[in-house]
This record gives sequence, C-alpha cells and structure tokens, in this order.
Amino acid sequence: MNRQSYFNDNTKAALKHDPPGEWMPMLPDGCIRLSSGFPAPNLVPTEALNAAVNRLLEEEQDLPLHYVGSPKVDKLKEQIHARMAKRDMGVSEDELLITAGACQAIDLVARILLDSNTVVAVESPTYMEALEIFQNYTDHFISIPVDQHGLQTNKLEEVLVERKQKGLPLPKVLYTIPTFQNPTGTTMNEERRKHVLELAAKYDFLILEDDAYGELSFDASPTPLKAMDIDGRVLYLGSLSKVVAPGMRIGWVAADSEFINAIAWFKKDLDHPFAQATMASFLEQNDIGERIQVLGEAYQDKCAVLLSALEQHMPDSVSWYKPEGGYFVWVKVAGVDTSQLLSQALAEGISYIPGKYFFLNPQDGKEYLRLSFSYADKQEIVEGIQKLSNVL
Repeated sequence: MNRQSYFNDNTKAALKHDPPGEWMPMLPDGCIRLSSGFPAPNLVPTEALNAAVNRLLEEEQDLPLHYVGSPKVDKLKEQIHARMAKRDMGVSEDELLITAGACQAIDLVARILLDSNTVVAVESPTYMEALEIFQNYTDHFISIPVDQHGLQTNKLEEVLVERKQKGLPLPKVLYTIPTFQNPTGTTMNEERRKHVLELAAKYDFLILEDDAYGELSFDASPTPLKAMDIDGRVLYLGSLSKVVAPGMRIGWVAADSEFINAIAWFKKDLDHPFAQATMASFLEQNDIGERIQVLGEAYQDKCAVLLSALEQHMPDSVSWYKPEGGYFVWVKVAGVDTSQLLSQALAEGISYIPGKYFFLNPQDGKEYLRLSFSYADKQEIVEGIQKLSNVL
C-alpha cells in the first residue's frame, strides 16, 4: 500500500521540507546549552504553580478536569486583557482568543489566511518554527533583511514597489518579531514601526506581530505595533511561555473580531482548560508586573556576562549584535560554516543553533549562529564561550 498516495496535495508539499525540530542538536551529557531558548530553571515559578494547582483543585474539585473546565478559563482571558491594556493595547472581549501556545496561534492564523498561492513576507533571519508552519501552507515567500535596528523597512518598500511595477503578487501577510527578535535579539526602532504600518496600509497587507519576548526588556519595552495600529491590520501574538512557564502552553491572538471568529472556527475546543485554569489561579496570587521586572533584571545580568565573555575570548573575525532584551545574541563568524563547526563544538561540550535554520535559503545563514543566555547559569555561560572560542 502506498500510504502517501492518501495524503492531500498540501501535505505532500509540506513533507518535502525538513521535519519539524530538525534544527535542535542532540546534546551529549554535560553539554553547556547555549542553544536552548528556555527560561532559566531557577526562574520558573515551580512552587507558586504547585500552590496554584492545589488551590484550584481544593476550591473546585473535579471541575477543572472536565471538558468545559473551570470558570477560571474565562478569568485568564480577563487577566490577559488587563495586561494588554497596560501596554496600550485595548481590545474587546471578541478580539482575543487564548491558544495552546504561540505556535498554535501562528498555525491557526496561517490556516485562515494562507493557501498555496499566498505570498508571505518574512524577516531574514526569523523564527525557524514560524517558517516551518508557513511552509505547510505555501512556498511563496519574500525575505526582508534585518539589521541592528530590526526589519529594514526601506528594503521592504523597495520590494513592494518592484513587485507592483512588474505585476507580481504582493504579500498578504508580513510576519515580524519587532521586539527582541528571535534569533537576532534586535528591536525595530520607532521610525521603522511607523513606516511598516504605513506600508501595510498602502500595499494592503496584514501584519502578524509575534511579541513573545516583548516584555523581557532590559530598560523600557518599545510600543507594540498593535498599540500603534489604527486600521486593524495587526494580528498580535502573545505568550506567557517566556515569563511564566513554556510547558503551560498559554498563548493568544488579539485581532479584529472577524479574524478571531474565523480562527475560533478552526480551533474548536483544542484547548488545555486545566492549564489555563491553573495559570489564572497563579496570576490571581502573583503580580505578573513584578515578576517581569525580576526576569528583565536577571536576563540583563546574564546577557552582560555573555557579551563580556564574547569580548574577552572571541577573535576579531567574530561580531554580534547587542540585544536590549529577550533571550538571544546573534553572532557572525566570518569565513566559517557554523553548521559544520557544530559537531566539534558538541564534542567540546558546548551547543548553539547554526544560523542556517533561520533563513529560507540556508546558505544565507552559513556564517551565523544563535546563542541563548537565558538557560545556562553565569559560570556555564563563561565556560561555554571559552570552549566555543577554543573550537574556533
């Protein structure tokens, strides 16, 4: 039996790409994990979450464990509304949908907006799992470069003008991570934020704003695109993975009610009601604003350790961006294929993510790698950079 003959055309096309998670290296025991974009283990609030679970079950018994779940599921929505309002993103009840993490949100948005002919504009480089999702729906992409100030909106405008003049299809969606971008750690400046919104209105495309790291600032968080949007063109993706716990799988989409209705149509009841109720219980007893401040200070400290180690140990041929928040430092190693180098690095006990996985054309990322300062402790960070320098 030829089982693949039963797949639909979209599935057959998607299966031609690398499998999901191909970018994740197999780590030897004791390896220093500068590849892991995870919260620091000591910053995951295990005791507070344990208390939230116990409190929830004591108060509601079996109710949170049923299909419909606890009334706290609705409470979580109210809490996220309130958090967004503090960042000048006021949305109504029918303009927000809780999802099982940001990746489910990306997939649902792609499902309602993309087909095999849709053109999607993406940053170059960009979040590899978003690329994996988009490639399940279309093979038509426009890559726009990122520099130290984020998405180069002048380059985007040049591409849009050229395509319009040539009668080529324009993008329906631009996917961007404007604040503390993954993988580069860069932040789109205010001038470019205004410009990209102007381009969206002029060339009639939507903006999918991924703000997973937006509150993990070392100083003041920039204004989200959603807060600047007057035309309803921004579909905003939020997440509690980086500020509470990724395994809880709590994300959301904030957008015009027509988009939310369509997303909910396909999402159905693919929820985690117990996790959502637990998160609501946690947020009732823990000040998320105070927690975010603590996280920002902790990650700023760890980032400074990583940057200092790079300055001290790396040769002159290596360069990097200095992030203002988030988890990552983007490193260029001139003249070196970082994908081929990885096996040597792993043998020495240090891991990273090769840059090729963040580009539609892997060759564009040949000389780059992503380091994460979020997971490893300070001593491991210094030791890891020393090891990586020795390998180089």
